[in-house]
Amino acid sequence: MTPAGQRSALLDARAITRALDHMAVGITELAGKDGANELMLVGIQRRGVELADRLSALIASRTGAPVSRGALDITLYRDDLATVGPKPLVGETRIPGDLSGKCVVIVDDVLYTGRTIRAALDELADFGRPARIGLAVLIDRGGRELPIHADVVGKAVTAGPGDRVDVLLTEVDGRDAVELVTGGGA
Repeated sequence: MTPAGQRSALLDARAITRALDHMAVGITELAGKDGANELMLVGIQRRGVELADRLSALIASRTGAPVSRGALDITLYRDDLATVGPKPLVGETRIPGDLSGKCVVIVDDVLYTGRTIRAALDELADFGRPARIGLAVLIDRGGRELPIHADVVGKAVTAGPGDRVDVLLTEVDGRDAVELVTGGGA
């Protein structure tokens, strides 16, 4: 049995790079043969935005076409907003242009219950009606409470309900790593 709060490495920096390369290929396939021009990656604040930036650069280097990027802060769309407190911190939402006819891929770091993605879908609906919405996540840890699945996954891991998966990115945390924290909460 692993003691509560113990950290174990799931991915190091090289493994994250390989996972993102794999994800970039999957997103390109999801967008279809003419899709690179109509593709928009929308990262969920916080680390989904940085992942979307990295994926955009990888896809652009493969296809030669620039990839639009946006950011969503789903705070006000959460189904548990009342439990967040009277003055929730709201970050930037930025959608670069009209979503109509686009293949929009939501990018996030960890997929768990699906509630964050449901909130992201609700928020995206306020910005138009894309031709298609996909989901790309670096880590799928299972444990869904809603019927949501990722189209593109960097790595699927098994984590218990009392465990936490921490994604660390150089842009935010000073290093790239994915760690499992046992008994660390969701």
